[in-house]
Amino acid sequence: MKVFKFGGASVNSIARIQQLALIIKEQTNGPLVMVISAMGKTTNALELIANAFYGNEKDTALERFHVLKEEHLLVAKQLLEKRWHHCESQLADFFTEIEWLLHDKPVRQFDYYYDQIVCLGELLSSCIVSHYLQEVGVENEWLDARDLIRTDNNFRDANIDWEISTQKIQASIQLNNTGSANIVVTQGYIAATDDNESTTLGREGSDYSAAIIAHILHAESLTIWKDVAAVMNGDPKAFPDAVLIPTLSYSEVIEMAYYGAQVIHPKTIKPLQNKQIPLYVKCFLDTSLLGTTIHQLPVKNLPPIIVIKQNQVMVTMNTQDYSFVADQHIIELYSLFEKLHVKPNLMQTTAISVLICMDDYSDKINQLASAASGVFDVQIEKGLTLLTIRHYNESVIKTQIENKKILLQQQTKETVQVLYQ
Repeated sequence: MKVFKFGGASVNSIARIQQLALIIKEQTNGPLVMVISAMGKTTNALELIANAFYGNEKDTALERFHVLKEEHLLVAKQLLEKRWHHCESQLADFFTEIEWLLHDKPVRQFDYYYDQIVCLGELLSSCIVSHYLQEVGVENEWLDARDLIRTDNNFRDANIDWEISTQKIQASIQLNNTGSANIVVTQGYIAATDDNESTTLGREGSDYSAAIIAHILHAESLTIWKDVAAVMNGDPKAFPDAVLIPTLSYSEVIEMAYYGAQVIHPKTIKPLQNKQIPLYVKCFLDTSLLGTTIHQLPVKNLPPIIVIKQNQVMVTMNTQDYSFVADQHIIELYSLFEKLHVKPNLMQTTAISVLICMDDYSDKINQLASAASGVFDVQIEKGLTLLTIRHYNESVIKTQIENKKILLQQQTKETVQVLYQ
């Protein structure tokens, strides 16, 4: 049994959904689970709807939702003939689920509503893909991932209940035969609590969903289909001379993901590593390309791997009485990180200061600053960029930081990180 994960770029147009079906026909000769992301920029659009709803801009939220709804209906109608009415009926159920919510007033935390609204994207795309596959003769069963993966109620970054998820996935997905009819279509990124409230697994979490399913079902392999030829040593949009990396180890990919590389979700690798399941990154635009294989064995002589994270914030905390930063200060800070569900991307201490680089989640940054202000004088600087280079050399460092105002820098044998304006 194999698991295929298709990202948003692979389902963001009529032509690409048609290409997906060709890949399934070409690549599948046995049981398969397909994990589907939301189409294109759908998640971004749903985030705007969630923001408008929580900001008591009900009309704006409903208007934006109507646009998104019509876009998906149009895609379905252009793809489908025989299956159009079946698909339309299923889509209508999903639309109703959100429309009811948008007519209410928010009384809970934002992250709860975020997950209830944003989870819609994967439901819509997987529904359309499933019906289109049926339309072109690829038999499959559509399953709601919220009935498969159980989590806690840490909305927007939920933690997996592995015991219950294992029971549900093994009971629901029983692919023991061969042939194209033995295909399950489900969603990435989304799950549910014991109370059947929708949760999400962290932005770009569809890779993680696929890894969870592969792990629990003892899959032969997991393939992530992307719009790039393979894993590269830098974003080709930012670095035109980026090179392909044909083979990587699990540990190297974990490091890359930890520092913000967008190739693989940070939590994806461990479930695969635990059962030695190989991960293939392949190009859905040209299936003949070899792509990248990720496995247990170490890989030597890697090129410098460059990761850039925009929209960073530096939080500078100085002790109010000029006393030394003590272990207790750090313990209290990490307790705050855990409470707010945030993590520093880079952290450095001096005698009387703690310097923290974080993603710019304004509400959580403000909460952190407020909570820490009893002990520290807190300053916040926004609009920064964090550069990480693994397997660096002096030449590549010089090229990347030339003419930049450096605010923070850390360097180890393998990795250098630089925060700059």
